[in-house]
Amino acid sequence: MTANKNLIAFDRVSLGFFPTPLEALDRVGAQLGIRLLIKRDDLNGFGGGGNKVRKLEFILPEALASGADTLITTGGLQSNHARIVAAAARKLGLHPLLALEGKAPAGAQGNLLLDRLFDAEIVFVDSTEDAGGPVALLEAQAERVKSRGGKPYIIPLGGAGARGALGYIHAVRETQAQLESAGLPPPDFLVVSAGTGSTLAALHVGARWLWPSTQVIGITVSRKDETAYRAGVARQATEAAELAGLGGTWTADDIVIDTGYFAPGYGEPSDGGVAAIRLLAREEGVLLDPVYTAKGFDGLIGLVRRQRIPQGSSVLFVHTGGLPALYHFADRLAATGA
Repeated sequence: MTANKNLIAFDRVSLGFFPTPLEALDRVGAQLGIRLLIKRDDLNGFGGGGNKVRKLEFILPEALASGADTLITTGGLQSNHARIVAAAARKLGLHPLLALEGKAPAGAQGNLLLDRLFDAEIVFVDSTEDAGGPVALLEAQAERVKSRGGKPYIIPLGGAGARGALGYIHAVRETQAQLESAGLPPPDFLVVSAGTGSTLAALHVGARWLWPSTQVIGITVSRKDETAYRAGVARQATEAAELAGLGGTWTADDIVIDTGYFAPGYGEPSDGGVAAIRLLAREEGVLLDPVYTAKGFDGLIGLVRRQRIPQGSSVLFVHTGGLPALYHFADRLAATGA
């Protein structure tokens, strides 16, 4: 799998501060019996940080080229993705329109507070399914913008798509340079929280390119039909590799996911996730978020305890951000001692 010039030929809007740190979690790693590294994409410095920053750097040039004056996207009430889209819109002098799933709350906390600080136009919808699904919802909002004379550009849920995936192919290359500088080999396992699956797909592409012996494992944060989900991630990986000029194909059998850690549901903290937040905060001074990374790290712990990840393995956990959501769930976290 050889990269051609296409991988670096795409226009890119500079948003984040890269490279993000690659940090050893020696205390927790010793407790688990593994060599543990964490890629700190929560610290990329733009709009509250997180994995959506890398994706948008490659999506936004197309939006600017289209002449858009409004960026439209969707997500849950505490969507990290929506928050970063709002921040990016303001940085570029554009108008952010967020269609958020859920009833309008009496107050604003966490990501929703930041959405308001970015002065995003927010449309609350009880359910995206009632609106015909996320795609239909976004298209309806785009028509509304057009009707008032605006020029909309739709960014899909989670920034999913081949262009956004370029960000995490680059992230693997960035991490490889950091490993080489530290005199470290590629990890045996890479673990990441997975929502739409686009970050997971991109990491598969990057790992096959630079770390062919590394096993990539996704921990889902919402209920999924496992067969359909693995097929969807495989499709996204194949499309991203083609766009990047790397080639190669993926099938559902190439995608490893664990669906055992999403309960009680998307956007709701889990007992195991809260325990993971407490563990990393207490032992490493690292903060996870309740919606994504806490469940992902709970999954990592489970993989080790079930010996799916053998003792002595080197493991890289990708921190995809989400810190603002901690404050939205303050009562739950404080009640459990987190």
